[in-house]
Amino acid sequence: RTIFRRIGQVADFALRVKPDAVVLIDSGDFHHRVARRIKASDPAMKVIKYVSPQVWASRPGRAAGMKAYLDHILCLLPFEPAFYEPYGLPATFVGHPALERAALMRGGEALRSRLGIDAAAKVLCVLPGSRRVEVTHLLPAFKAAVGRLQKDVPSLVCLLPTVRNVEARVRAGAVAWPTPLHILDSPEDRYAAFDAADAALAASGTVTTELAVAGVPMVVAYKVGAITAAIWKRLVTVAHVTIANLVIGRRAIPEFIQEQVTPETLSAALKPLLTDRAAADEQRAALAQAIDALGTKGNGPSRRAAEAVLRIAGAAT
Repeated sequence: RTIFRRIGQVADFALRVKPDAVVLIDSGDFHHRVARRIKASDPAMKVIKYVSPQVWASRPGRAAGMKAYLDHILCLLPFEPAFYEPYGLPATFVGHPALERAALMRGGEALRSRLGIDAAAKVLCVLPGSRRVEVTHLLPAFKAAVGRLQKDVPSLVCLLPTVRNVEARVRAGAVAWPTPLHILDSPEDRYAAFDAADAALAASGTVTTELAVAGVPMVVAYKVGAITAAIWKRLVTVAHVTIANLVIGRRAIPEFIQEQVTPETLSAALKPLLTDRAAADEQRAALAQAIDALGTKGNGPSRRAAEAVLRIAGAAT
């Protein structure tokens, strides 16, 4: 009830203030309801959605209905505007904001020194997700994969950045970790860990794009409950779950979903990234290609998004 009351409050505020444009950022389940309420009362008000919902990945028919309550969509991925064309819904590619975090991904050498990690050690960044369900399903498999990998990479050290809402679960699941392990709980250390890492084992999500920005070779996994997975398999239409793979149109980054997520598959995919320079460099080249496609020449994504909003609102100079 509280959430639905907030939807009404947001829509009523916009209708009362009458801005030149309403920009609804992310949170699709919430903001699409806000947009419908605004358009039902004031069809002339400009409503802009930033970012595009992933309707191209599942239930693409939803795009047809969005035209009734959205005037424009600001897209993070280069193929999204073309997807909306048949539905008559204007869209602009502005670039992925993860690219703007590149300057934060530094300090790896200092982090290794502070943690006492030998210069010759191989460092694996372990990222089991920021949601409890992700940690529950992925961390045990990640831990077991590291145990297998340690036999082939005896100098292996793991860095495990986490966030407050799952930190307790992560620490509990990391007990008796098979290699030296450092759990990191600050944003600065998180990005420094990317800079320090030779490779990463990550849950599918925004973090894989951040790792691509940092140029970290990775293996990606995703696993949910059996019922959710059964529904997901019926709805999802894309060939890849990792943004970098989607953008370049091929599986340069190994992906493992549901029953594919095993210690054996994960460790086998990680081993060449930590022991074979050519394999690691080949993935780095693919990541650079993806980042180039996710970027925009000239202004950064946030600036381009702002310029698009001004243009749509009729206030561009």
